[in-house]
Amino acid sequence: MADLHDAGAKPRPDPNEKLVKVFDSEDEPEAMVVKGLLDSAGIDSDLTAAAMVQDMFPGLGGMIILVREEDAETARRLIAEQRRTNLRDDDETAEYDIIPEPPQKR
Repeated sequence: MADLHDAGAKPRPDPNEKLVKVFDSEDEPEAMVVKGLLDSAGIDSDLTAAAMVQDMFPGLGGMIILVREEDAETARRLIAEQRRTNLRDDDETAEYDIIPEPPQKR
């Protein structure tokens, strides 16, 4: 069995630290993409099924991402920037030049 303290293992936030919810989604793949975004920015995060933390966030379903309180503002900014980028990408439409067909030879 692999030791969780191996050099390659990513530490999870300390459960005794104050953690703040920065993202929630009903869509698990979306939450995993956001977690990857935070990981790539060097922000430790915890992706948790919302059912596991009903005492903290009642009525919430799906997945939530928690980060250390001191990382919350940066994490929210990164998530918002990514959403704006995705919206701009979705607004772009392909433009094609229509080339008329050449006249048919008889």
